[in-house]
Amino acid sequence: MTVRLIKHEAVPGTGSFEVRFTDGRRSVYFYFDDLPSRRLRPEQMVREQAINGAKMFARIMRGIIQRWP
Repeated sequence: MTVRLIKHEAVPGTGSFEVRFTDGRRSVYFYFDDLPSRRLRPEQMVREQAINGAKMFARIMRGIIQRWP
């Protein structure tokens, strides 16, 4: 089982990073928008925060999965 990190950016400056599991679990998304005036939700991050959060989550999940019997 592996964990993949996929970038989605249809519009420049806005998009998401998807943490995808190959065993069929639900993906987790980290959304970003680099223009504060365009943000629809206050919890939306800038690109750097989103990629760091996605990488940290993926590392944690990969470590947990590798320790499963």
